[in-house]
Amino acid sequence: MIYLDNNATTRVDEAVLAAMSPYYTTLYGNAHASHLLGRRAHEAVEGARAEVALLIGAEADEVVFTSCGTEGNALVIRGLIDGDGSRRKIVTTAVEHPSVFLLLRALEARGLIELAVAGVDAEGAIDLDAMRSAIDDRTLLVTVMLAQNETGVIHPIAEISEMAHERGALIHVDAVQAAGKIAVDARALGADFLTISGHKFHAPKGVGALAIRRGLKLTPLWYGGGQELGLRSGTEPVPTIAGFGTAARLAREHLSAFDGVRALRDRFESSLRNADVHSAAQPRLPNTSSVTFRDVDASAVFQALDAAEICVSGGGACFSGITQPTPTMIAMGKPAAVRFSLSRLTTGDEIDATIAALERMRETSPRG
Repeated sequence: MIYLDNNATTRVDEAVLAAMSPYYTTLYGNAHASHLLGRRAHEAVEGARAEVALLIGAEADEVVFTSCGTEGNALVIRGLIDGDGSRRKIVTTAVEHPSVFLLLRALEARGLIELAVAGVDAEGAIDLDAMRSAIDDRTLLVTVMLAQNETGVIHPIAEISEMAHERGALIHVDAVQAAGKIAVDARALGADFLTISGHKFHAPKGVGALAIRRGLKLTPLWYGGGQELGLRSGTEPVPTIAGFGTAARLAREHLSAFDGVRALRDRFESSLRNADVHSAAQPRLPNTSSVTFRDVDASAVFQALDAAEICVSGGGACFSGITQPTPTMIAMGKPAAVRFSLSRLTTGDEIDATIAALERMRETSPRG
């Protein structure tokens, strides 16, 4: 089987599994217990926190562990609007992940926020003039992806941060798709809040992180024992956090491997015939290719590759089906697309096999 859906999730690295194992069997203490096993667990959590901070250009005491990117995004948005303050406007884009966009729409429908949405052009680039016009003195938060999960477009976050801060607004950066693939520096980006998720870079599912700039406060979504700076009460899952820390270290150490990933992605794209690669002119993640085939429906491409045991997706994994364009493709004015997303574990032989499978598909397609 060939796996080219790494923007949806990644294989857990063997070193990550090894790092997790002791905390299930021998070092299984509660990280907030004061005895020996508790202290060893606490050391693992804090060591992982330091590794995650290094990956994203934050300080360790700014990092809060979460279960996933969705939770981290919700913690920022709900944690701000549930607090005291007169500002209630939130500005975002038309190509955000549903964990942000659908939450904002729900809050807007309940009258809890005023929402402004900046569009994108046909290449997926944010309309910065619209963004600048939308951010005003009533704006509480600007929330924007660093890298778009379907097209891989890398957005100019530092410029948008300046727009927000000039009007006294805060900025939240959803870096879930970027972390582990490109360098991420919360300080250089001007991020007040930044979210990531471990399973996007070979950590287990069920663990992520939120970086909160020093001095900023959020209202917790729930209460209890006061873990994670009082923002996420509940016993920390030490094994997955330990694995997350190892994955963060490996991601930092192997970041240069994505030069090779980019070369494989580019070789794949150069082989395509009668196909449109979306956002090819934009700065993109080195592993991501969003493609519409002019002579074959996206659903037929997906089915043919699935039959060949090649795993791809129709855009974001959080949208089921591939027959209709996703909201991102609609915002760009594009038809349904197929997303190919590589990892540092993808091989040249796998890319060659995928190219061959697409050629066979075209030969047998009624429209080919």
